[in-house]
Amino acid sequence: MEKQSKFPVANLSETQLATLQQMESKLREEIGEEIVLIAYEHNEHNEHNEH
Repeated sequence: MEKQSKFPVANLSETQLATLQQMESKLREEIGEEIVLIAYEHNEHNEHNEH
């Protein structure tokens, strides 16, 4: 049985993904750390559905 993710990954366009990657790169340069930005879909159900 496949467990459903509590936080589904956001469905981004290529342009939106490129923007996210640019922000990620800018923050890496500013803070000097290897970071990863992740985009999740907001869903009221996710906040109240504890398994």
